[in-house]
Amino acid sequence: MAERKYNHNQSHVKIWRPCDPWKRSGLEAMRSSKTLLLALPFLIMLTFLLRHRPSDRFTDATPFFNNLTTPPLLEVDVLQHVDIAEDKLLGGLLADGFDGQSCLSRYQSILYRKALPYKPSSYLVSKLRKYEDLHKRCGPNTPSYNKAVEQLKSGSNVVGTTDCKYVVWVWYSGLGNRILTLASVFLYALLTERVLLVDRGNDMASLFCEPFPERSWFLPMNFPIAKMFNSFDQKSAESYGNLLKNNMIKASMGSLPSYVYLHLAHDYDDHDKLFFCDDDQALLKRFTWLVVKTDNYFVPSLFLMPSFEDELKKLFPNKETIFHHLGRYLFHPSNHVWGIITRYYKAYLAGADERIGIQVRIFDKGPGPYQYVKDQISACTIGEKLLPEVDTRRLAVNPSKNPKVKAVLMTSLVYGYYENMKNIYWEHPTVTGDIIGVHQPSHEEQQRSEKPLHNMKALAEMYLLSLTDVLVTSAWSTFGYVAQGLGGLKPWILYKSENQTTPNPPCQRAMSMEPCFHAPPFYDCKAKEGIDTGKVVPHVRHCEDISWGLKVVDRYTEL
Repeated sequence: MAERKYNHNQSHVKIWRPCDPWKRSGLEAMRSSKTLLLALPFLIMLTFLLRHRPSDRFTDATPFFNNLTTPPLLEVDVLQHVDIAEDKLLGGLLADGFDGQSCLSRYQSILYRKALPYKPSSYLVSKLRKYEDLHKRCGPNTPSYNKAVEQLKSGSNVVGTTDCKYVVWVWYSGLGNRILTLASVFLYALLTERVLLVDRGNDMASLFCEPFPERSWFLPMNFPIAKMFNSFDQKSAESYGNLLKNNMIKASMGSLPSYVYLHLAHDYDDHDKLFFCDDDQALLKRFTWLVVKTDNYFVPSLFLMPSFEDELKKLFPNKETIFHHLGRYLFHPSNHVWGIITRYYKAYLAGADERIGIQVRIFDKGPGPYQYVKDQISACTIGEKLLPEVDTRRLAVNPSKNPKVKAVLMTSLVYGYYENMKNIYWEHPTVTGDIIGVHQPSHEEQQRSEKPLHNMKALAEMYLLSLTDVLVTSAWSTFGYVAQGLGGLKPWILYKSENQTTPNPPCQRAMSMEPCFHAPPFYDCKAKEGIDTGKVVPHVRHCEDISWGLKVVDRYTEL
């Protein structure tokens, strides 16, 4: 290695030279060896303590982690060799230049995840930067926005009078549904070059950071028709389906209503579903304002529309990464929620060799827990070798030479499934000698989507599940869909039980990490007749957990 050259006048500067042990004197070598030998036991002990911290703690760890400005690197897997400065933007997915302290999760999330193989396409990255420019130019309180609002107030939609178009997402349904639908509407905005504006409801501002630079994504509180949002439903006269049904709008009309309401919820009818036809998109393109209420992840049906096909191929060459990329781009937990996430992770998950997430959501009536579900969880996790069996006959077990510490994170509205698994691994040794710690952050007993604190805990638990190495989810649950998508995980799906019996098999590995569209249309827009939309293209298939649902897959194999 060449020496660095300095000005000879700078005599106070010490020049560093690489050490050559072969040129040292014997005394120097002996001293160095002695120092190393003295330090070696300490280094070994320090390494062991950091590597084998206890995975379970019986006291509240919260007070130790209140300062969240920068998480200690020892609390995460620093062996990933991640270049934080480069990868904090998630391969270009995120824009640089945000104030890091205003949204800690945006650039710190990389500290808590393993490196993932799914990189955004350069086309998606470019599309997002262009969208950010559009949002900056047309977002709330800009001259273009104010002009569009004045047109909305006028009651008519005259094509060409504004240079910006908008799609408004209405706060509706549970948190898992809201996250998935907001990602769906944002993708639609990207495809149609519209500006996404978000109805904040009673908790969106407290749950998430702003995703776009310089301009808010939240709809201003004084938006002219905001008070009508709660009353919008399938029967609303302003809905696209009812406007078509009553011949209130046609492609030949020169002037159109000032906005149109798109009812894309589970109870939408055949006229509402024409939203997914190209001819109807041509008509909707003429509206400055679209207002959407939905509880569906409708992305799979966008992939069946010829007008969007080429653009979607360029945006997502790996088709099953849609929500993975859009979710990590849009949904950054607020500082308060991020504190809940990181404190729990550090206290219960960080020290484990492996983290297993189990999300339990039962739709049967009654409080639970149910024995058949307990049996199903054990049959899945042990049968698929996600967790080891326990030895119920031996009173002691010979310690393994290389025991692993595995942390199981369970999420459920009830306490009993966690308690059952915790007792199994507490009362009996594992046949492998591995140590299993079982943890559950909360048990709210019932879903309370209208309560902001309930939703903060729910978001924290979705995010914690996404940080696991292996994931088990429940059929039909959007809570699980969010976790698998954010984490880039293909989960094992616990089948929905019939007649309160344990399904056989108890679970199945998902063919894609994409969420399921629970209520898709079954309609051929060209032939104007019903078809099985799960058999039109190879990359849109029926879901594993809902036979009539649709999901996007990258490589399809027959189930």
